[in-house]
Amino acid sequence: MCQAQSLWALLCFFISFIYNKNLFYNGKTMQYLDLPFRALSVLHTSRYLFNKYGFHNVGIDRIIESAKIPKATFYNYFHSKERLIEMSLTFQKDGLKQEVISIIYVQKELTLVEKLRKIYFLHADLDGLYHLPFKAIFEIAKTHPKAYQVVVEYRNWLINEIYNLLLTTNENASKQDAHMFLFVIDGAMVQLLDPNKPDERERLLEYFLLGFG
Repeated sequence: MCQAQSLWALLCFFISFIYNKNLFYNGKTMQYLDLPFRALSVLHTSRYLFNKYGFHNVGIDRIIESAKIPKATFYNYFHSKERLIEMSLTFQKDGLKQEVISIIYVQKELTLVEKLRKIYFLHADLDGLYHLPFKAIFEIAKTHPKAYQVVVEYRNWLINEIYNLLLTTNENASKQDAHMFLFVIDGAMVQLLDPNKPDERERLLEYFLLGFG
């Protein structure tokens, strides 16, 4: 019964993500819709394990055991651990992009500060989509460079989006302001990861907003 409930919960997760989050970007359906359910299950399992234990502490055997699939099935879908990491990070990246695009371009009733606040808390969240890419910054730059490029691409994309957003109300905004915004997000994540430190996300955001002024 527990296994059946777990599979049903996983199925509901992906159905909800696909249909409620509208997994489309630039008019193209994301690649995950083409994956079989078992591959999606492995992807979901690996993202959870990487988030909780880190990229280096989770091997293929552990993922296979947790996802309850044959090793041959894993290699048929993903070929290597690096490919799995790359796809896991791409999944997170695409979800983040979709959310940021919605905040900036769809939710037009929001002010600049409200948009920045929503984007900030979308990222500065240990339970959010940005946690895994943030972890990758420190763990896979040298060991899995191809997968790491997914994180680099997203961070550059976010900086450009924030820069263009800042320009909508301040023609003197600079790329450095956008870099600082990402730096503040990263600083908030570092603090959240330390259980001995208080949650100072609000203070860090106010620091940026005052500096941008």
